[in-house]
Amino acid sequence: MRDEGRDDPRPAAVEAELHAALRGDDAAAPQPTSSLIDDVAALVEDGRNLFEAEIAFQKTRLAFAANRSKSAVLAGIGALAFLHLALIALVVGLVIALAPIVSAWGATAIVVGMLLAGAALMLWQVRRSTRDIGDAFASDASPAGEEKAS
Repeated sequence: MRDEGRDDPRPAAVEAELHAALRGDDAAAPQPTSSLIDDVAALVEDGRNLFEAEIAFQKTRLAFAANRSKSAVLAGIGALAFLHLALIALVVGLVIALAPIVSAWGATAIVVGMLLAGAALMLWQVRRSTRDIGDAFASDASPAGEEKAS
């Protein structure tokens, strides 16, 4: 039951092949029009297109990552700047808070001494870490787990 007023979405060639197949007419069966060489050429072309699309995708992804990395670095620098300002405010506040108790010079000496002790602690940690790194590279020749002879 076909509506004559509607357009048929199937092309005429498909319609002819369908009627020929229903009649059992083998002559109307489509013959393969491509050869093995054509198929290989199409495969190579598809591979080239896929490769070019992948390269374009990776370039776009790299550009996106570079843009986001730049934003992250700038935000990190801004956070460190605010942290630095907060620590300066803390030091000034400590000096002001200790001044009535031990005088201005005493408060300054206490805060400077604490900061120098913290710096010495950090330097000791740096020295220990760099020594561990040096030991790791110095023991490259010996198998893992063996102690080096000192």
